Amino acid sequence: MNDLKAFITVAREGSFTRAAALLGVTQPALSQTITALENRMEIRLLTRTTRNVSPTAAGERLIQAIGNRFDEIEAELDMLTAMRDKPAGTVRITCGPHILSSLLMPKLTPLLAAYPDIRLEFDANHGLRNIVADRFDAGVRMGDTIDKDMVAMPISPPLRMAAVATPDYFRRHAAPQVPQDLLHHNCINMRQATAGGLYVWEFDGEEGPLNVRVDG
Repeated sequence: MNDLKAFITVAREGSFTRAAALLGVTQPALSQTITALENRMEIRLLTRTTRNVSPTAAGERLIQAIGNRFDEIEAELDMLTAMRDKPAGTVRITCGPHILSSLLMPKLTPLLAAYPDIRLEFDANHGLRNIVADRFDAGVRMGDTIDKDMVAMPISPPLRMAAVATPDYFRRHAAPQVPQDLLHHNCINMRQATAGGLYVWEFDGEEGPLNVRVDG
């Protein structure tokens, strides 16, 4: 790759002296590089005179084939270098739908206004994803659903979940007094995308955790 870059520079500049200055090498070293490239390819790429350097027919064909590709690579590298000076690029986050609407969007919307070169891509679902394998930059989940080997940090105050019903529902049904009473109520179930089963309602009481497999 370095030899091809050297050849393109010499051919475009038409001078070993100017090309060597651009590449930051000595003129003899550059001449040896071109000669070694020609020897490996077993074809002459440049015609050299005491005053001029010009590509041969084979050299011109090689320039047309790869010259623009080198330009594209250099342009892309320049763009990547510019990204060091300001936040830019796509950030992929996997999270639950409620977390997205209640926590992330209020915080990240001002960020997008301040840094328009940032793009956010959300995967909003209740399933657990492999952040590394699925190429996410971050994942946001409730604290008790995080794998043990994940590096995690809290991004919100502690959240408290509650079981609720509408006033109309309680006008037609007696309010449950203990979690087990929910077995006789019409509850909302959620199928877990990863495990495939239905979510078991979890409660914390004075005697410890209690799970209820509700119907509805």
